[in-house]
Amino acid sequence: MKLLLLVGLLSAPLTGLAVPSPATVSGDTFSHDPTICKDNSGKYWLFSTAPGIDIRSSTDRKNWTYVGKIWPNGASWTDTYTGTSNGNLWAPDCTYINGKFWVYYAASSFGVNKSGIFLATSTTGAPGSWTNGGLVTYTSTSNTYNAIDPNLIIDGSNWYLAVGSWWTGIKQLKLSSSTGLTTSSTVTGLAQRTAASGAIEAAAMYKYGSYWYLFTSWDVCCQGTSSTYNIRVGRSTSPTGGFVDKSGVALTSGGGTLVLSAHDGIYGPGGQDVFDDVDGPILVYPWTQSSGLLEWMAGCRRYPQSTSSCYHHNDQDVDHYNQDYDYDKNNNSDNHNY
Repeated sequence: MKLLLLVGLLSAPLTGLAVPSPATVSGDTFSHDPTICKDNSGKYWLFSTAPGIDIRSSTDRKNWTYVGKIWPNGASWTDTYTGTSNGNLWAPDCTYINGKFWVYYAASSFGVNKSGIFLATSTTGAPGSWTNGGLVTYTSTSNTYNAIDPNLIIDGSNWYLAVGSWWTGIKQLKLSSSTGLTTSSTVTGLAQRTAASGAIEAAAMYKYGSYWYLFTSWDVCCQGTSSTYNIRVGRSTSPTGGFVDKSGVALTSGGGTLVLSAHDGIYGPGGQDVFDDVDGPILVYPWTQSSGLLEWMAGCRRYPQSTSSCYHHNDQDVDHYNQDYDYDKNNNSDNHNY
């Protein structure tokens, strides 16, 4: 995830500006938990939840084509976590760096925290070109958090992985920048809710200026027009903790400023990703409409039509957001106004 777009959204609801609608996308856009990378040739790659992890591509970020799966022959090494053969692999997170795709993804089943996060790498992004990087981390019933929804964070030579869904919230682990695997068993808490049964997940971190912004999804997704999913944010000068919302409430104490929720027939925005492009940071998220029922998730549930969307805001919105969130130099305290 990256921020331009998000920034504009943060200022819009509190300054009377209209909330931007999702940009128009076409082709094969039905996806869940989308993440987008752009390679050195300028081609866009979208990865999303599915058995084997679905791959779509685009040359213009608008028209999308389904091209196959990361694991076209299945991923048997994940079966112990999905509880089935060739089960859904959840919430991939893509980073493209130094000519290589790094995709972290989760294997689990609904309502349990017996979960594993795995790594796949490729130099082309094409189906069948991927190398299994193995198990990165896992949780079991003896843990108080859930190892799903991975997000890679790169701060110079330091690599981190944010994980977590419900339970005790969002955690972070240190990774090796060469292998992409964990280097320590230490787990750091980044965000947590006690309200709404602890409904927080889908961490995505982005640096803008001197601050790191931690975006999360709150409440319940995938319930059609009853979905309460929404996107929240806090920020810190460090990627490893200290995140607060606009009111100064720590994200570890339930803080989180609203970025985007249901509006204008758009239901359940969340499960977000952000990536940098030539026109600025782009917010990517799935959302549902009130019509067009489609079945997915291997028949586990029926969901209204879900469309992945990406759109962009201008620098004026970013400047407005940061100006309002910056420190009040007159009294040396956080202004925290949007």
